[in-house]
Order: sequence, then C-alpha cells, then structure tokens
Amino acid sequence: MKLDRELLKGATETIVLAALDRQPLHGYQLVEHLRTQSEGILALGEGTLYPLLYKLEANGLVRGRWEKSAGERRKRVYSLTRKGHRCLAERSAQWEQLVRGVTLILGGKSYA
Repeated sequence: MKLDRELLKGATETIVLAALDRQPLHGYQLVEHLRTQSEGILALGEGTLYPLLYKLEANGLVRGRWEKSAGERRKRVYSLTRKGHRCLAERSAQWEQLVRGVTLILGGKSYA
C-alpha cells in the first residue's frame, strides 16, 4: 500500500534529519538509504528531497559541503549541525508521543 503524501509530509524533515544523524550523505545516497531502511515504504523523489535539504540548510539544521573523489564529479554532502542534532532529539520525542497517542486512539493495536 502506498502512503498518502499528506501523512508523509509532516514526517519528512524528521526522517531526513534521522538519516543524516548516522552519517553524512549526498542526495542520491540519502534517497537510497531512506528507501532501503524503510523497505521501500519511504521513497522520496528528487523534487521533494532537494528543496527540503535547501530549507534545512537555510534553517541551520544541516550543512552541505562539496566533495570530489578521483574520477567522479563533485557531490554536495550533507551532515547535521549541532542545531540539527537538538532539533532531531526534540522531534523524536514528539514523534514518540504522536505514535503513542494515535495507537491508543486506534484501540491500542500496534500496526508495526
């Protein structure tokens, strides 16, 4: 079943911050990481990801830097800032509260 875009919209920033918490990634790596870690459930397109990364960078939550490896074209690699780590911690706590509340409303069933 494909996720409703509106359901995903509220969680996308948190998901990206969580992925970058583990290691710095460039855009394509980030898309692949999210897809594989979520077993294909979270498949973000470039049209969603790059504007989001630019917004997160403008808000000081991530930092992008250009890297170039031998024989490859340069890539913009993103990592969390201190502010991004703090924001992720806050959002993670809020997410846990939201999941608990929704689960209780749905009758205590876990759908994981």
